[in-house]
Order: sequence, then structure tokens, then C-alpha cells
Amino acid sequence: MTAQLIDGNALSKQLRTEVATRAQALKAKGVTPGLAVLLVGDNPASQVYVRNKVKACEDSGLHSVLERYEATMTEAELLARVQALNNDPSIHGILVQLPLPEHIDAQKVIEAISPAKDVDGFHIASAGALMTGMPGFWPCTPYGCMKMLESIGYDLKGKYAVVIGRSNIVGKPMALMLLQKDATVTVCHSRTQDLKALTLQADVIVAAVGKRNVLTADMVKPGVVVLDVGMNRNDEGKLCGDVDFDSVKEVAGYITPVPGGVGPMTITMLLVNTLEAAERASK
Repeated sequence: MTAQLIDGNALSKQLRTEVATRAQALKAKGVTPGLAVLLVGDNPASQVYVRNKVKACEDSGLHSVLERYEATMTEAELLARVQALNNDPSIHGILVQLPLPEHIDAQKVIEAISPAKDVDGFHIASAGALMTGMPGFWPCTPYGCMKMLESIGYDLKGKYAVVIGRSNIVGKPMALMLLQKDATVTVCHSRTQDLKALTLQADVIVAAVGKRNVLTADMVKPGVVVLDVGMNRNDEGKLCGDVDFDSVKEVAGYITPVPGGVGPMTITMLLVNTLEAAERASK
């Protein structure tokens, strides 16, 4: 049995078409959804991410503003810029690309973003909304994972899910989202003893630690759904995930590839969040 692929590119395309339609409806009311992206310094990976985000916005009929700053920008200057964007009615979402230079406190900058414009879902108010089941913005990567499960018609009720990784950006919010859908969830991490004993029981596994081959075929039961959030390079320099894809796909029921799986969904959910922020603001 070879697992069915959950194609992130195809699902992204579908969702972006929906975003474009909804954006058009807002434009008819005189509102163009706007995203401001702030890039401080010249991290090459960040430059690629930012370029992709801006292009995705424009392709879907959203207005985007990219602001580039030197790595020498002070924390006070960045905070002042965020405040100005908070007060700008043409901007509905604010994204500060991480990592920031060491002299800037990233958490302080994230907390300076208005929760109504926190389309990355990193603000403490967004985390609290997710925790308590209130309306807010969900972090884009785990939100994308939930959409992928939805796309295959997977009912999480009563299922056992294992999340490998406990970051604030993926692992923790992922666990809460799964819990909201009535899954029983275990969060594993570098201190977990006998990871294999837990993953062998899992109906759904989300691997999000940024470490190659953290999940292998002997660690999964037949028919499991595997979502691979990792972004690594193999010995040949090719992009790969956290999962030993070639072996696990022979056991799993569904699996996401890397590239072309969760990655495209992350940017797509950023567009969805920006659109929702504009819809809320226009009510």
C-alpha cells in the first residue's frame, strides 16, 4: 500500500481562487485588503519568503506593501513603524519577518502589532483566543495543516494525534487546533522518552521539529495520516522534511510531500487571515 499524497500546491490554488473572489467582493465595497510586510536586514532565506508572500498577495488581488530596512534599524524605529501601520486604515495585516537582528526584541515587536492586524497569529491575544476557542487569527502553518486534513474529509473526533515539536509557531497551536476538533493529543519533543511507542499508536502525526528522519517507517502504523512540516536539506542538498518520506509512504494512508505539501499552505493561510482581517474591519 502506498499512501495518498495530500497535494499542498493543488489545495493552495483552490483556496487562493476563493480568496481572490472574496477580495473582489470587498473591492466592490471600496475596500482592498492590504498586507504590510516588514523586512529588517538581509537574511537570504527571509528575502525569498518575503518575495513569495508579496507575489502571492498580488496574484490574489490583495494590496501588499513591502518595507525593507537595514539591519542597523533600532528597536524603537521598528516599533514606531509598526504603530504607524496599526493606525493605517488601508493596511489590514502586519507581518514582521523573523528572525530579526539580535538587538531587537522580537516578542516586543510582535506584541506591538494590533491583534486585529496580527495575520501571523503570533500575538499573545491570538494565542489566548486559540486557547479559549474565541475568534482570532490562527498561526498560518498549523492552520494550513488543518485545511489539509479537512480536504481529505478526515474526521478527527476521537482520533489519537501525536505532534512532534512544541514551538509557539507550530507545535503548541497545532495541538490546540486538533484538540478543538475532538482529537486526543500528545505533544512530543526532544525530552520525550520512547517517541516510537507513542507514534505507533497515532492515527495522525504532525512532524514539526526541523530534524531529518525524525519519523521512520517502523514508527508508524498502517493507514496513519502524516503531515510533514519540516524543511531540511538532505546529503545531496535537496529539500526534504522531518519524515523519512520514501519508507513512511509505504505504510501511511495519507502523507504530505516536501516540497509541495505544507509549505505552500502557510502562505495561503496568510492570505486567508489578511482577507478575514479586512472583512472584519469593513463590517
